[in-house]
This record gives sequence, structure tokens and C-alpha cells, in this order.
Amino acid sequence: MGEPHMAAMKPRTGDGPLEVTKEGRGIVMRVPLEGGGRLVVELNATEASELGDALQTVVG
Repeated sequence: MGEPHMAAMKPRTGDGPLEVTKEGRGIVMRVPLEGGGRLVVELNATEASELGDALQTVVG
């Protein structure tokens, strides 16, 4: 087994809404930022599931 991989952070893109899309084998999440732009993060299915679980514990 190799090293665990972390979600890849991609450069910010133009303004827009919160958006999650499947692109190739990854899941790409675009999060709007205060002051403009969006943070773009690529996750695999496991990371996306773990993020969903973590968010559910916060928002119920």
C-alpha cells in the first residue's frame, strides 16, 4: 500500500454558485469565497463520502 492521498486543491475560478460535479474519475467541488472567486477541490469517492458525513454531524 502507498501513502494516503489528500484531496487535490485546484486554482480558484470565476464567481459562481456552490457546485459539485463528477469529472472523469473524480468529484469536483467549487465553493464560493467571500470577496469573489471560488475554491475548487477535487475529491475521490471516499473523500466525498467522508466530507458528507462530517457535514452531517455539524448540520444534523
